[in-house]
Amino acid sequence: MVGPSSSHTAGAARIGLAARAIVGGQPSRAVITLYGSFATTYAGHGTDLALIAGLLGMEPDDERIPDARRLAVESGLDVGFKIAEDSPDVHPNTAKLELEGPRGTTRTVVGSSVGGGSILITRIDHFKVDFSGESHAIVASYRDQPGIIAKITSLLATEDVNIASMRVSREAKHARALAIIEVDQPVSDEARALISRISGVDEVMALPPVSSD
Repeated sequence: MVGPSSSHTAGAARIGLAARAIVGGQPSRAVITLYGSFATTYAGHGTDLALIAGLLGMEPDDERIPDARRLAVESGLDVGFKIAEDSPDVHPNTAKLELEGPRGTTRTVVGSSVGGGSILITRIDHFKVDFSGESHAIVASYRDQPGIIAKITSLLATEDVNIASMRVSREAKHARALAIIEVDQPVSDEARALISRISGVDEVMALPPVSSD
């Protein structure tokens, strides 16, 4: 860990790691907006370096974090930072990451470092979420219609995957929706592929744990 604060460095690195997983791998471009104390102390605490390091796939204790900006250039990751002028409705240690992924996929991820190196992802694109990164998770984007969630959870059960928690967010009735299903064990590529074949499912992501537990 670099810097004096686990919230500003370990938590920031885990936000970057979570965002990397959500966008499907190392992004080619990132615009990161910092809020609250992240915005006022990021340089001295190494928050910027930790966020970049997470996007590069580094853990919070990686000794290369101080060189994250140079390594980003070498790996083809173009990173820019913005400072939010006013942020009354967000946690003090919050970052918004606007990313372009390895296959041209774009994602916006908002995450907060909530203390002790733990994080909370609160938004993916325009969907409100509540994801701690402490467990393996399946994130499924789909068209809201009866039976989709039942099919996904039934398939996970047949694969002996135990569900720990689930949250669904949707644009409107019968519009786009996003489900985050936290599970107790990794979800196989085969299970993820089967979920992606369910009629109405647009995209499925399997996320590894990134938090401190």
